[in-house]
This record gives sequence, C-alpha cells and structure tokens, in this order.
Amino acid sequence: MSYPELMIESIARVEETRSSRLKQIMPRITLEEKQILLENFHPDYKSESFRKLKIGPNRGDKVPHELADLLEARSRIEPKDFDLSRVDYETEVLVIGGGGAGTAAALTAQEQGIDVIIATKLRWGDSNTIMAQGGIQAADKENDSPVRHYIDLVGGGGFVNIPELARALVFDAPMIIRWLESLGVMFDKEPDGTMKTVHGGGTSRKRMHSCRDYTGMEIMRVLRDEARNRGIHVLDFSPAVEILLDESGKCAGAILYDLETEEYFIVKAKATIIATGGMGRLHVQGFPTTNHYGATADGLVLAYRVGAKLIFMDTVQYHPTGVAYPEQILGQLVTEKVRGMGAQLVNNEGFQFINELETRDIVSAAIIRECTDRNLGVVTPTGMVGVWLDTPMIDIKHGSGTTQRTLPAMVRQYMRYQIDITKQPILVYPTQHYQNGGILIDENAQCSIPGLFIAGEASGGVHGRNRLMGNSLLDILVFGRRAGKNAALYASTTKVNSLTLKHLEKFHQELIESGVGLERVSPMLLPDYSSHLSKIRRKGGVIIA
Repeated sequence: MSYPELMIESIARVEETRSSRLKQIMPRITLEEKQILLENFHPDYKSESFRKLKIGPNRGDKVPHELADLLEARSRIEPKDFDLSRVDYETEVLVIGGGGAGTAAALTAQEQGIDVIIATKLRWGDSNTIMAQGGIQAADKENDSPVRHYIDLVGGGGFVNIPELARALVFDAPMIIRWLESLGVMFDKEPDGTMKTVHGGGTSRKRMHSCRDYTGMEIMRVLRDEARNRGIHVLDFSPAVEILLDESGKCAGAILYDLETEEYFIVKAKATIIATGGMGRLHVQGFPTTNHYGATADGLVLAYRVGAKLIFMDTVQYHPTGVAYPEQILGQLVTEKVRGMGAQLVNNEGFQFINELETRDIVSAAIIRECTDRNLGVVTPTGMVGVWLDTPMIDIKHGSGTTQRTLPAMVRQYMRYQIDITKQPILVYPTQHYQNGGILIDENAQCSIPGLFIAGEASGGVHGRNRLMGNSLLDILVFGRRAGKNAALYASTTKVNSLTLKHLEKFHQELIESGVGLERVSPMLLPDYSSHLSKIRRKGGVIIA
C-alpha cells in the first residue's frame, strides 16, 4: 500500500524540518494554556455528547449517551423465568473476566486456599491486557520513589484521584514487578541485569518497565500459564448477564450466558469479582478504539443494577496516537513508548506543535486542534485526517536498529502495508482508549455491595480524570491481587442465603416510572457492526465507519 503521492509531499516537509527539530526542545505549556486547550478541543468538554441519568445510584450525573443507553436499559432476562434453586455451579469466589485483572485476582484468591471459577466472555486472555504495548510503571530505581510516582499520578489525574487508591497503586508497584519477574515475565534489561526504564507522558522519572512493545501480552502469557498450572476452573465464552444477590442483600454470584449453546446458567458464589474491563467498543462520540472486541461496559451495567455507585464516568481517555492510516488498522494503538523514545508530533507543514510527553488529554486535544481549528492535518485519500508521528527520530537519536529492537511488533505491523517506520513517519489521530472512571471502590477493591469486588478498568477513582501511561497494567495487578485476597477473606467468613433477583424487578419498575421504558436491552455483550457500518460519520475531523 505505502503512502499516496499527496501524503508523500507532506512527508518531504517533515524531513526538511527534522534537523532543526533535533536541536530544540519543545517547551511544556502552562496550566492556563492546558485548561484553554482542553475546554476548546477535548471531547470530554462537548456538553451535547453527554446526558444526565434518570435512574439508579448516579441519578443526575452526566455520562456519555452511549453508556447511558446501556445503564438505562432492561435486563436480557426476566426474573420470573429463573428457578434460582437450580444452581449449575457453586464456588467460593467467582471472577467475572479473564484478562490480567481477573487472572491475577483468581491466582491470589486460590493462594488463600479458596475455590475459584473464572468466567470469561470470549477466550481466556482475550482482553485489553494483551493489547497493552508500552509498559508498566513502578518506582523501583534509586532516583525514584512511590511518593514521586504518587505526585505524577495525581497531577496527571487532575488532582481528583481518591488518595487511598492512588497510594495503594504506587506503594504496591515495586512488589508487583518482583512478583511478575518471579513468575517468569521477561522484562527488558541492561547487560548487567538492571531493568530498563523509559519515560511516559506526565512522568518525572523513567519508571516504565517493558517487554519490548508487547508488555501486556507477555504479562498475560505468564499469568495464564500460572493459572493453568494451578488448575483454576475457567468457563470460556460465558459472559455474565446479571449479578445475583441473596435475601440479605449480599452478592451471591451471577447468571452467565453460554455464547455457544445460547443457554443461561447460574453460578452461586460467596464472593464475586467484576474484572470485565472498559467500554471502548461503545465508540463514544464516534471515535475508533484500541480496545478488544468484548469491551462493552458489561461490568458497569451489572454493578449499577445492584446499586453500586459509579465515579468519573463523564470522562473518557482518548489515546493521542491511534492509527489514522492505513485504514485497515484504524484506531489501533501506537504506544506512547514511541514518543517516550523521541518520536515527535508534527503537522502537515512539518511543525512540532506540542511537547510529545504532555499528558494524554493534552496531546489529544492538541492534535484535534491542529486538524480542525488550524486545518493543518494530513488528509488521506478517503478524507480521514491526522498528524505525523515522526518515528525515524528514534533511530536518529539512539542509533540505527533501535526501533527494530525495541518496537518489533509495530515495525512488522506497518511493513504489512509497505510502510517502514524506521524511515517514514506514521499518521495518527486520537482513538478511544481507556475508561477513566468506573465502579467506586475502596482500597480493598470492594464496592458498596457486600461481597462484590471490582478490579482493573471496571473500577473507578484510581486515576482521577486522566490516566498516565503504564498505570493501567499496574492497576489490574495491584487491585486484581487486592480483590482476590479480600474476596477470599470475605468468602471464608460469610454464608450465602437464598438467591434472589428482586433488585432486578425493582430496577425494571424504576425504568417504567421514570419514563425511560423497557425498549433498550443490556448488557451489550458484543458490538453490532452491521448497523454501525451503514453510517458514515465525521467526528473530530476523522471519518468513522
């Protein structure tokens, strides 16, 4: 495929300015400038893209329309159709979700001598975890500390992170790296065995640990192999469609749906962990996404129906560097590690318009400004638009072969389309990447419903209103382990009474009384692209199919 002639003309201008850009450092913008940039160009500030919820524990709070449509919807099941005395599986801890958070939780719960079942929507490991490329943060070098990590974390999150959750994340981080290495994760190291670390956006120290550019895949490989070796029971292709309570109001398991047989079945559990990930496949405001096929906000829907409160759901993270060309991989992640190693963001004229290591919300807003307000984006033959990420700068700065050695997956990905990222820049545009908010938890990973624990991207409060690179892989492991440990402790001391779906009957009645009605159904489970592809929309300067 390579680049068409029109784009090659712009690449020539990028090459002309490269030598001058090498000699200067793009200054950071001020706090006042950041706020103006966000308010004018970040998608979170488009008020028409949100609405206030009419029902549930977050009644009156604004959330994206796409999420509101799922939160304000009836269940896939009718409570009267279920004989809750017929239990298909019984366990002490049920983990809903088979990504990094769920598997870490299951491993930790089993270490307490507790029986565990993992129920996963697709295949075990199909998750955003395996799509995380750049690395995992941990302050374990002599020039760093968890306190510095905390300051970066809270500053990046807009100073609204829940302090107890932020503290748990950064102080558990060094232990997580040791734990992963003890299990066999192959981190990048210097010849003397020292861990290699690089900067991420918004960080004051190089604390990003990586496994080339497939860090999440490597972590998931090791966690899954460990769980297999320990014989943890896994139910593949079995998404949860409803949470069960007992008569005293405690969480008591879930109703699952077998995607292959199209049958429902009941899992009774003393404690339940929701680790279902985020909502990228809702394509908020029409943006493409980096997320895996099953990221449809199921956990948020299930927890909301039983009365769990959500937090920071009016903010979505758009990764500034999603693929804008070629269109076959539209929206796919171009890891922040590329910018951490020196690749610069430049517009159609070859001008660097933002420091590449500002926080993700700032960089995303700056790219959108360049493509819309300033009309300095690079237009593709089909009308999509983006800016250049000048990847050849990496080898220029660090020596020939650096890109191939540190970003092998990305080099191979682009070579499929006859684009050599060591010699040519790549076209990028913001893509929906992460769910900043989620289900409100405490430092034990427990929500307000007794016996219901939350881990990973489904939880909210850790990252505030914007997440820094490398803190998501850390989050799923810190709170995955905390959820597993505390769910096991809870399960060892609790007794489950008769199962009930009365909360669901109450929720349906609230839908009727509020005027929302019962037309919509959730959870989504899997996105429906048959109708989505029939509409072509332009969002933020990009045509989205």
